[in-house]
Amino acid sequence: MITKKDIRKHFLEQRLNLPDATAADLNERLLANARQLDLQGVRYLHLFLPISEKKEVDTWPLAQWLRLQHPDIQLVLSKADMKTGDMYHYAWHAHTVLVKNRFGIPEPENGEAVPPETIDLVLVPLLAFDRQGQRVGYGKGMYDRFLQQCRPDVRTVGLSLFGPIDGISDADSWDVPLQTVVTPDAIYQFNFKQP
Repeated sequence: MITKKDIRKHFLEQRLNLPDATAADLNERLLANARQLDLQGVRYLHLFLPISEKKEVDTWPLAQWLRLQHPDIQLVLSKADMKTGDMYHYAWHAHTVLVKNRFGIPEPENGEAVPPETIDLVLVPLLAFDRQGQRVGYGKGMYDRFLQQCRPDVRTVGLSLFGPIDGISDADSWDVPLQTVVTPDAIYQFNFKQP
């Protein structure tokens, strides 16, 4: 098992060094697997838009597919306050204006607020995950705080270009584990009890 800091550094470098054609292939395969998710009962689906400079999972095609195949699902995006670590959630409509923040994250400029407890499924960004469903993000803990504000039965689905690592030596008690992770090669399910 290795620490989050080492995992973060390794996987960010690995992702940044992916040739464009390889990254495109991984994203295409991941999207094919994401289309297999059971979305029954999902009315509000929170997703993230990628920081393209960091070669994050490209969720734009997934959003487009969701709009076409599941028009009854309301997509939700966040706007982050980097000073406080708070996230504010907004319904993503066709007319929603998106603006990149200083970290390169496309965010809604304004819109119809969506309370966290309304959200049924959250697609979670990550750098790496382990075989217990623990994830490593960028280290600010924003998604962990957000997920704790959601209902206990919210579904959490991580999206990763890479498969799992064996373990994270410094997982914290407040880290919210994922129930599912979709990768280009497989869909991983984790069994744990919500707090």
